[in-house]
Amino acid sequence: MKNNILKVKKSAKAAALLSNDEKNSLLKEMHHVLGTHTEKILEANQKDMENGKSKHLKASMMDRLLLTPERIKSMQDSLSQIIELHDPIGEITEDYRVDSGIQIQKKRIPIGVILMIYEARPNVAVEAASLCIKSGNPIILRGGSDAIHSNMAIANCWDIALQKCNLNTSMVYVVENTDRKVLDDMLLWDDCIDLVIPRGGEGLIRYVVNNSRIPVIQHYKGLCHLYIDDEANFEMGLNLLINGKVSRPGVCNALETLLVHKGIAKEFLPLVQQRLLAKQVIIKGCNKTGAILKGIQPASEDDFSTEYLDLMINIKVVNSLDEAILHIDNFGSHHTEVIVTENLQNAERFINNVDAAVVMVNASSRFSDGGELGLGAEIGISTSKVHSYGPMGLKALTTEKFIVKGTGQVRS
Repeated sequence: MKNNILKVKKSAKAAALLSNDEKNSLLKEMHHVLGTHTEKILEANQKDMENGKSKHLKASMMDRLLLTPERIKSMQDSLSQIIELHDPIGEITEDYRVDSGIQIQKKRIPIGVILMIYEARPNVAVEAASLCIKSGNPIILRGGSDAIHSNMAIANCWDIALQKCNLNTSMVYVVENTDRKVLDDMLLWDDCIDLVIPRGGEGLIRYVVNNSRIPVIQHYKGLCHLYIDDEANFEMGLNLLINGKVSRPGVCNALETLLVHKGIAKEFLPLVQQRLLAKQVIIKGCNKTGAILKGIQPASEDDFSTEYLDLMINIKVVNSLDEAILHIDNFGSHHTEVIVTENLQNAERFINNVDAAVVMVNASSRFSDGGELGLGAEIGISTSKVHSYGPMGLKALTTEKFIVKGTGQVRS
């Protein structure tokens, strides 16, 4: 196994030196190969779906696992978007002189070998790899056993595209062995791998963080809140609630808790209940919410800490904006937080006081996504601040090195 990883490491210099045209040619070829191999990918995915049903995977997991012609087209669209993005490699980010006369520059370079660990998201094998290719990084893709047939079908597409472009096929390497021991070994190979990015459940990510000798981008969970201010537009708030909770409940930018200012709670919450029940959403509420809405379940401290990833939501009535921010401080996961308000001062206070990678004013939490934020496809969302925070696009897959140019200067 390590011999294969060493081959990926040896491909890093070639990947870093690819021109923008060479990268884009590969991504265009991959776009073409996905189109010609759609049926084979769907056949492989059907095997994964059947296995998932037999293992009684949750509906949210099955949704992540599922591939359709539309979702493969979405992968192709992400490739097209990344082709159009500015290539960050080689960009000079700083350029200045110091008193000695030497010229100092900082130049953007690839990070190196990226290990991507993910569960039932076969689209990651396209989107993550394409971002790594565009940023000059070879990638190791280690998917979960639930998606193994889909992942290997996509791996075959990468092999075809790389060969067609006369490039080293080790630049995109998909690990076929899903045994946990293989993952444990790789997490110790800091001589071969430069960065680990896990995407999946909180248990997987904590396991990787606790067992890796390699730096890890952390994204434990998406515990996203929507706060409805006492100066909010009701219809806007309801629309953002339904979109954030219902449009795709099994993703990390879906809403898990609704916070409502006490000044509007009696008028607003019945409208909330009507809209949520129409979408079969189970409601859990604090005592104040329960006094207004009949037939809901009580919400415990543990509920407010839970990422449901399902048609279930917590509701809490708060006395003020400050109390809403305090609740987010206590229960949020530094992912995405939203305020609905017509008061610009309240919006600014929310922006400045909420510690999250993405803070939104009068917009759906579902926009917390690399593609929606103009990054092209994202490789993940970091909820820790080193070295990236929030959705990670091309620039987040680079670092910088100093370039020093002189005319013979020596240090006194």
